[in-house]
Amino acid sequence: MNVIPSVNLQDFISGDPNRKQQFIAEIGKAYEEIGFVALKGHFLDDKLVDNLYSEVKNFFSLPVETKRKYEIPGIGGQRGYVSFGKESAKGKKEGDLKEFWHFGQYVDDDPERAKEYPENVTVEELENFNTIGKETYRMLEKTAKYVLRALALHLNLEETYFDNFIHNGNSILRPIHYPPITQEPDNAVRAAAHGDINLITLLMGAQGRGLQVQNHKGEWIDAIAEPDELMINVGDMLSRHSNNKLKSTIHRVVNPPRELWGTSRYSIPFFMHPISEMKLDVLESCIDENNPKAFDDITAGEFLNQRLIELGLVKK
Repeated sequence: MNVIPSVNLQDFISGDPNRKQQFIAEIGKAYEEIGFVALKGHFLDDKLVDNLYSEVKNFFSLPVETKRKYEIPGIGGQRGYVSFGKESAKGKKEGDLKEFWHFGQYVDDDPERAKEYPENVTVEELENFNTIGKETYRMLEKTAKYVLRALALHLNLEETYFDNFIHNGNSILRPIHYPPITQEPDNAVRAAAHGDINLITLLMGAQGRGLQVQNHKGEWIDAIAEPDELMINVGDMLSRHSNNKLKSTIHRVVNPPRELWGTSRYSIPFFMHPISEMKLDVLESCIDENNPKAFDDITAGEFLNQRLIELGLVKK
């Protein structure tokens, strides 16, 4: 498979059983074969997307010392600003050529759950930054809920199986700025080859070359979305839960050709995480004689912590 399949979420929520079933079949096949789809018909409107990009560009244009005010020590970069080169892919010592911001969950109906998460960080210099970030977070979370409902049906689970696990889950919205490249990178790329930790990732800003996905033959293929599409991939948690039936695909963001080094790139992934106590134990329906249980039992919280240590964001 050398092209990322495109699907339309409106088919799933149309009320037409045939269209719904076709969507489930298409997204299920794509996630079994390559782990990525381009999704139309999501809940982000054009105005919200334009406003978000405008606010994100305004933030990353602030002076470095202003941005560093919002770099919060001791929370593993889970909220606020993370400065250039801080994060590296698992097994890679060079920091990625990026800086980013984290919006986290907005818990308004569970005081105990709210205590589990760091508070979101407010940018004083930009009046609309946090409001627009929150609205985008909500719309991406809603989109992700319906994608997971389709995948639950594909896995022969009850349609709303994931709903209670993702309500108030530890999801993260991460606006990323890949600044212009000013000198020959020393073995560093904008984002080194990696798999995502979470259940699924919804990516805004995959228009144009840069994002690449590794297919089953080990070949790197360009993953380019249309302007109205989100690129959505399976993360390691869902791959593990489904006994690798749904594939968490290795992907990367490569440096542009030299003539484009002077340009910034922005992308905005939403990492859909469940609540920490969700069991990621392999589903019984995904085990058979040809596919024995491949993973030990673990909770989402334990798995996340293990991976954050590997990424260098949390100390042992």
